[in-house]
Amino acid sequence: MRINVNQTQCGFVMKNGCYEKMIFAGTYHYPACMGYKVIIEEMRGRVGFKEVPLKVLKEDAAFMSRVTMVEVPEGQLGILYINHAASAVVTDREAAYWNVWEPCELRFIDMREPVMDRNVEKNLLRLIAQQYYKKIEILPGEMGLLYQDNILTDELGPGTYYYWLYARDVLCRIVDLKMKELEISGQEILTADRVGIRLNLTATYRIADPKRLVETIKGVENQLYTRIQLIVREYVGRYRLDEILEQKEVISGFLAQRMREEQEQYCVEVQTIGIKDIILPGEIRDIMNTVLIAEKRAQANVITRREEVASTRSLLNTAKLMDENKTLYKLKELECLERICTQVGNISVAGSGTLIQQLRELMGT
Repeated sequence: MRINVNQTQCGFVMKNGCYEKMIFAGTYHYPACMGYKVIIEEMRGRVGFKEVPLKVLKEDAAFMSRVTMVEVPEGQLGILYINHAASAVVTDREAAYWNVWEPCELRFIDMREPVMDRNVEKNLLRLIAQQYYKKIEILPGEMGLLYQDNILTDELGPGTYYYWLYARDVLCRIVDLKMKELEISGQEILTADRVGIRLNLTATYRIADPKRLVETIKGVENQLYTRIQLIVREYVGRYRLDEILEQKEVISGFLAQRMREEQEQYCVEVQTIGIKDIILPGEIRDIMNTVLIAEKRAQANVITRREEVASTRSLLNTAKLMDENKTLYKLKELECLERICTQVGNISVAGSGTLIQQLRELMGT
């Protein structure tokens, strides 16, 4: 059996299943009939020879001079640097890496403290599986409540945080502190005068006590919705339809004040509550439209009568002046005659006398 070993390779010589030695670049002959077996391997990266335990190979000085032995303590990760660049994460308790053509070095990262050391570079995280750590991102306007083994340990502001999962389970509850809008739509209410209406409301609020909210309330938005709904039904149902339409802003102010009195138990701060729409039944809407048209017609008639009275009064005043002043009366006649003449294209004079005489007769002079 002829064996050729290249410059970057080595060979592990086995006889009858037992390790004998290593061979390097060159040509070798081993009789297979005598139980020899040679396994060739590239001397780069991790040692892949698995025929015998590593403990046996460690007794070979030739092997130990060409490898870097790695022993990763409990609770730590090994970062393997090859040619001074991070290339792999080592989690095995014991391993060997070739240190012939590519210099290798092992550095350790401690995972026993939950908070990840700031010295851990982000480019290393791409090599580490996410089963070993937890990444927490908190955006502006948010707060994070950090729990370790279900115990609140810290409150986190905006930023990016990393925690090891080796010693403790890490959980972060993120609470949005920005202003939120809550829509309460289609609330069917029976008014005091037995008219069924539907209200659409809107409310704005923000989380005021994140810690107590997480510990005591589940589904704060649904609870606020239900509470506002009950207050609206209780309060608005006392009023007649006309009163509701006239006092919409007053009712909105009362609802907001009432919720502010109860907001502490919901761990929120209520900003505003307002009635967006009041939807009436079809027949009521038709009746109100009829009433509105009648009111507008009555207003139009009043205005018409007022103008007619003013016009008549003006004519009476003019008549009195003309009766008291004959010259004014004649001027008014001339004005009327001028208006008539502007509408006439030709004037035909019949009978005797000149045009001037006929005009004088017409004017009564």
